[in-house]
Amino acid sequence: MGPVEFIVLAFPEEQLRVPAVEAVMGLRKAGVVRLIDGLVVTKTAAGEVLAAEFDEFMELQGLLRHREAAQLIGAEDVREAAELLERGSCALLLLVEHVWAEDAAIAVRAAGGRIVGSVRIPPERVPAGSGGAGVA
Repeated sequence: MGPVEFIVLAFPEEQLRVPAVEAVMGLRKAGVVRLIDGLVVTKTAAGEVLAAEFDEFMELQGLLRHREAAQLIGAEDVREAAELLERGSCALLLLVEHVWAEDAAIAVRAAGGRIVGSVRIPPERVPAGSGGAGVA
């Protein structure tokens, strides 16, 4: 198994932006990531936090139909993600395996190694021309 990451993708309104969702899910279809679990969290204009399964949204139906793991994103994850959201916005909560790194992860484990840390670098911190364009 490759590295697993919990990702929160926030949107400025209480509904998902379909083209952005399709682009993210294209990574799944391309085999770059494996979607392990996911939820949609909305923070209403009144501050109420709502969590919904993917199948409640037309554009997300079937993505977790063949869920390969138990539901791993829980109430505490929802609360923490909601703290990142502004009122009147929503987010996709994704638990993904980085399939592209699976072979390297297997080799590292076979050599007795392990991943001990990971830091996401914002795109604005990667110098232009360094191949970092599009770093998420």
